Amino acid sequence: MAKILIVDDAKFMRLTLSNILKKAQHEIVGEAETGIEAINLYRTLQPDLVTLDITMPEMSGLEAMREIKKEFPSAKIIMCSAMGQQKMIVEAIESGAKDFIVKPFDESRVLDAVERVLN
Repeated sequence: MAKILIVDDAKFMRLTLSNILKKAQHEIVGEAETGIEAINLYRTLQPDLVTLDITMPEMSGLEAMREIKKEFPSAKIIMCSAMGQQKMIVEAIESGAKDFIVKPFDESRVLDAVERVLN
């Protein structure tokens, strides 16, 4: 069972991911709506894994990931993005994301990514 931090500016998306992950016996230790919140929560909670939306107000998921990775090089981060953001996905992987999941979320794809990143 992993401790997971979910970051997305849309409550519905956080809820959807949370439900998928809880069903697979993972513990949701926190949720954040912005990149800044994500960084602060990461420091406090030190989760095993973060799911991070690319597109958010104030600070993008990419910027938040870079900040987290700077402080915690071993952080495990899965980026989430809507269809058609291939360029951003490539950038995310190059910046240190371990995997990415595309919205709308496919349950088996989410769980595959999570298992692969954690193991």
